[in-house]
Amino acid sequence: MSFSTTHNLLVTLVATQSSDFEALVAIRIEAMRESLERIGRFDPMRARERFRDGFSPEFTRYIEVCGEQVGFVVVKPLIDGLLLDHLYIKPRAQGRGIGSAVLRQVFMEADASALPLRVGALKESASNRFYIRHGFQFVESSEFDNYYVRPTVQMRPAADT
Repeated sequence: MSFSTTHNLLVTLVATQSSDFEALVAIRIEAMRESLERIGRFDPMRARERFRDGFSPEFTRYIEVCGEQVGFVVVKPLIDGLLLDHLYIKPRAQGRGIGSAVLRQVFMEADASALPLRVGALKESASNRFYIRHGFQFVESSEFDNYYVRPTVQMRPAADT
C-alpha cells in the first residue's frame, strides 16, 4: 500500500514477519532513545523485552520511503476499537511528514471499520503534541505515559446519483 506525503515522498506500508524482530527493535530503540534519556529511563534491554512481549508481526508494517525502511507502525484490534501500539520513525527521517502520512492511512482504516483508535505516548515525548495535533483527545495518564483516543468518525452515506 503506497501513498504520498505533503513533500511528495512515496510512503509504503509493508508487512513484516517474525524474522524482522531484530530490525524492528533496533528502529524502536533508535526512535525512542532521546525521549527516554531525557527522563533517565533509557534501557535498551528493557525496550527489547517490552517489544518482544507484545510483538505481533501480523499487525506490524514497515514504513518505507523510496524503498528505504524508515520506521514501522503497529495497529492491533481491541474488543472495542483499535490500538495504535507503535509508530516509530527513525530520527533522521522525522519532520518530513512521514508520520502524518502514516496516520492518515491508519485513520482511513479505522474509519472504514467505524472504530475508535487509541494510543499511548511517553509523557516527555514530542509525540504527545503530534497526536493531539492529529485529533487525538487526552483520556488519562499513568506514571510514565499519557493515553489518547481518536473517536469513531461516522461514515456518511453515499449520495444517490
